[in-house]
Amino acid sequence: MTVSIIPQAESFKYDQVSRYINALIENGALKPGDKAPSLRKLSKQLGVSIATVSQSYVNLEDQGILKAKPQSGFFVDVQVNQINDIPKSTSTSKQPRKVRFGELFEEIFSNADNPRIVPFGTSIPSMEFMPVKPLTRATKSMLSRHPKRCMDYNFPPGDRRLREQIVQQYQHTSTRMSADDIIITSGATEALSLSLQTVAKRGDIIAVESPTYFAVLRLIEKMGMLALEIDTDPATGMNLEALEEAFDTMDIKAVLASPNISNPLGCLMPEENKRELVNMLAERDVPLIEDDVYGSVYFGERAPRPAKSYDLNNLVLSCSSFSKTLAPGYRIGWVLAGRYRNKIRELKQATFSATSSINQLAMAEFLSSGQYDRHLVRLRKSMREQIEKGRYMICKNFPEETFISRPQGGNVLWVELPRGCNCIEIFNRALQHNIGVTPGILFSATRRFKNYLRINCGYPWDETNEAAIVKLGQIVRDTLTESNAS
Repeated sequence: MTVSIIPQAESFKYDQVSRYINALIENGALKPGDKAPSLRKLSKQLGVSIATVSQSYVNLEDQGILKAKPQSGFFVDVQVNQINDIPKSTSTSKQPRKVRFGELFEEIFSNADNPRIVPFGTSIPSMEFMPVKPLTRATKSMLSRHPKRCMDYNFPPGDRRLREQIVQQYQHTSTRMSADDIIITSGATEALSLSLQTVAKRGDIIAVESPTYFAVLRLIEKMGMLALEIDTDPATGMNLEALEEAFDTMDIKAVLASPNISNPLGCLMPEENKRELVNMLAERDVPLIEDDVYGSVYFGERAPRPAKSYDLNNLVLSCSSFSKTLAPGYRIGWVLAGRYRNKIRELKQATFSATSSINQLAMAEFLSSGQYDRHLVRLRKSMREQIEKGRYMICKNFPEETFISRPQGGNVLWVELPRGCNCIEIFNRALQHNIGVTPGILFSATRRFKNYLRINCGYPWDETNEAAIVKLGQIVRDTLTESNAS
């Protein structure tokens, strides 16, 4: 698949056409089988060129939303409205749990770097969507101009210029901060680890989303803490009423959540809910550890504000990185630590010491060039298309009783399979065909998502990946048939 790079102004017009057609389908004005508006009619109606409408229609066809008929035009695909959205989750356990996955993580991710495995089990976009050449040039430039700095330690809080560039990334989110508020880390996972160690200790209760990112549960497990799963809506995120009820009966030491584009649901907490969450915790003097790694990969027209932007008491520790948007291998993350800044800086120095100097300098150089913002526009567009195509492919090839998330950002889908399907069995069978997936039980301390899979849509839908989805659907059907027969 070739990633088309179009000017930002044209990209806006292109997205305008796609959003318009999708809105007509969602509100029922266009039904499966109906003919889409003609290129000329929609061009005049939306004030865009016929070429822009045509390009948008071709991409909607690639996503499985429209279908072209020779000499007749474009029609709404008959299956487009048959995708079942993930329903609201049933109630979670009301008790905190020890996290016990042991070697299961290692077993599942031992093949993560195997190039023969179709990477549906990862959670990063393909390097084909990343600005590899410009970042490489920035790296070479820094090595040439500042070789000694590139090879020397860069102790916490990290490179000043990089921190100043990160501040600029937050300017459009109403987040009050300065470069002094930022501590550079080796990826977001280290930022989350430092934050947890700073605000809690062994045996403490940490409230998390359900489902939640498995790396969060792994950190909680390794630190001997307890995970309390809170009901999480597939569209709006953590249920604040359920969280408040938990506070009434338990001594929760911290909340760890992703208000902006959670993994694996892809849900986006409404702004009023973020404000309510921050205020609720402020009243109890409980810190919020915000995992905001997907905050820049949103599908809406406006950038969502991080929960940190509502923090008037310096109780929010907001963690993010460039791993999902730029270069996962550079391991550049950060934490806005609020009142815990000094403690986290000391802990970083005592445990992980410095973060790679050359990577910090190269990242700062690339960000200062202004290319990052343009790259994000293209990345969001590409991931939205990838997700829509993935939803269509899964709907087409999996059993009818399958439910699929409708992410508001990111690059993964959360898929509920019919009851009777065992995600570990499917994982093992898929691996035999060189297909990687992530079993749902990893996203819960109680292993409650036994018939769920997380599927990465961040790689181009080429023939290999499309064939892998078809095969995966057959594996699910075979597993379901065997389960029903037993």
